[in-house]
Amino acid sequence: MAAMRSFLFAPGDSAKKMTKAADGEADIVILDLEDAVAISAKSEARQMVAKFLETRSDRHRIWVRINPLDGKHALTDLAAVMDARPGGIMLPKANGRRDVERLDAYLSALEAKAGIDPGATKVMPLVTETAAAMFSTSDYVGAPRLAAMTWGGEDLADALGASENTDAEGAYLPLYVMARNLCLLGAKAAGVAAIETIQTDFRDTDGLKLRAERMWKAGFTGMLAIHPAQVPVINAAFTPSESEIAEARDIVDLFAANPGAGTLALNGKMVDRPHLDRARALLALTRS
Repeated sequence: MAAMRSFLFAPGDSAKKMTKAADGEADIVILDLEDAVAISAKSEARQMVAKFLETRSDRHRIWVRINPLDGKHALTDLAAVMDARPGGIMLPKANGRRDVERLDAYLSALEAKAGIDPGATKVMPLVTETAAAMFSTSDYVGAPRLAAMTWGGEDLADALGASENTDAEGAYLPLYVMARNLCLLGAKAAGVAAIETIQTDFRDTDGLKLRAERMWKAGFTGMLAIHPAQVPVINAAFTPSESEIAEARDIVDLFAANPGAGTLALNGKMVDRPHLDRARALLALTRS
């Protein structure tokens, strides 16, 4: 699978912003039919997104965020855009595996109608946007089409009736840190990419760099973006450094030369099988 470090949103009712996003450096562009589009503009936005997709030769990296499955717009969204073959669908307000399975059924029918290879359209759910969703982040294992999982703090705060989700210094409050951690754990259990949520202050690229690098070290492999200026920062943070790659290769080579060993010494440090697993995972990212 292609790299999935940066996911850049673009409103589905703005041809200019969709073009700017798709012509940029983002690994994945998400054309938004949900929060970025007013209810009165959704019908026109669907048609704009479909027409835009039809002009692109890189549709594999252009995804669509539909409206929630429990609302009245999701099926209309899918019917409007699937003939244009988006690379994936972002599913907001997912409440567990059953929602991905339901989306899979819709996509399978629409792929067959459009002559798209079965299962070609990937899915990334937003897994912490409702109170109920917080209790189901672990049940995505084996879910069809699942390529990544991400989380959201703004909709969760809205669902809880909370006026703030950060403290005075801008750090997430404990409940939202838990949401992030549950997303990470759920994604790792499911064997898919864990994607960090947005940073709303797109001007603070220094803060974005620190946060993205911290999330990379924590185990996330990508991040959502709301502005093109955030993309290069995110891409750099979620690209393994030369020193990380070199160390990973050294660990893999060391265990290959000592196949029966459980623990070995490397550059004055002890490394064991978990280090080998992480090294292999990192090297796999460089080949994506």
